[in-house]
Amino acid sequence: MFKEYLLAFIPVFVAVDVIGLLPIFISLTREMGNREIKKVLTQSFITGVTLALVFIFIGKWIFAVLGITVNDFMIAGGIILFLIALRDIFNIAKHAGTAEEMGAVPIGTPLIVGPGVLTTCLILTAQYGIIPTITSVVINVLIAVIVLSFSGRIIKAIGNTGVLAVSRIMALLLAAIAVMMIRKGLNL
Repeated sequence: MFKEYLLAFIPVFVAVDVIGLLPIFISLTREMGNREIKKVLTQSFITGVTLALVFIFIGKWIFAVLGITVNDFMIAGGIILFLIALRDIFNIAKHAGTAEEMGAVPIGTPLIVGPGVLTTCLILTAQYGIIPTITSVVINVLIAVIVLSFSGRIIKAIGNTGVLAVSRIMALLLAAIAVMMIRKGLNL
């Protein structure tokens, strides 16, 4: 029984890629205070877990009814991330919305729980069952939120200039991730 939970946990952990999210999170929240970051993290957890749960239970049905494929989903997520990256690269004046909105999109989805995690959930549900899959998603999203909550310490360690430099580099990487998602969605 423990083996099923472990086997469901590992692919979701890899798909979430919290270490890869950390620099992007720092870039997106660099101008926020601690209270706003906590709101972002709370909303990210709620959004990520809720989206994954809905997808586990009715994802195949929703896609079938709407005629959407996983590739379509990857392209849409990629486009959203690409637009966010462009905004950061060119330092376009932005109204990012409230902390809750940013926690929902882009951090909760598609960054923490994106097409890769959702597709993995569908596969894991078929292989190991609903309970191990749900458990792995909740634990992995919680791990992501805990790791991201330490971003303030990282900002203090590298300073404002370091954060600005990292944020520009991460915006470029975010654009590359977006292009990769679109490319995979297009099967190129």
